[in-house]
Amino acid sequence: MGLRYINPNARWTRYNKVLIAPVSFWGGDDTSVSKEDQVALTNYFSKVLNDALSKKFPVVDKPGPGVMEIDLAITDVGKAIPVLRTVSMVIPQARALATLKYAATGTYAFIGSAQAEGKVTDASTGELLAAGVDRRVGGGNIKAAAQWQLGDAENAMKSWAETLADRLSSWTSGTTPH
Repeated sequence: MGLRYINPNARWTRYNKVLIAPVSFWGGDDTSVSKEDQVALTNYFSKVLNDALSKKFPVVDKPGPGVMEIDLAITDVGKAIPVLRTVSMVIPQARALATLKYAATGTYAFIGSAQAEGKVTDASTGELLAAGVDRRVGGGNIKAAAQWQLGDAENAMKSWAETLADRLSSWTSGTTPH
């Protein structure tokens, strides 16, 4: 997680259920992500979030005792350019240029990305338990090169959902320090 806050006074072991708020997209007026893609991405993020959290917690639809509310927003998405990305990974001269770009900027050419922020609150009181912001970019391997334009963003969302579920599970069981 890029930036995170964990409430030092949170009593995590009190929580054993989750309420998942609808995922939102905060792209701003200048976003290049179409409305259709925004809907597809928020639906995808909601699905992987529900899938990951439901393996660790009962998912409920209203606040109550022992319920954590998860509120997430996608704040930026960069689309990959699959054909050019594949070329940059397969053709040796193009791969060399892609490697130089990575060395200079920390990212590969023609990859996608995603940025999200979120918070976990006590669903009854609204007390902030945790909050975070993270940005992920795609990788430079052949397997990733063949993905569709929003594949890197979807991979980031799946990773965030799984990481959140694992961390909340360890915190609420009292097995891991915050």
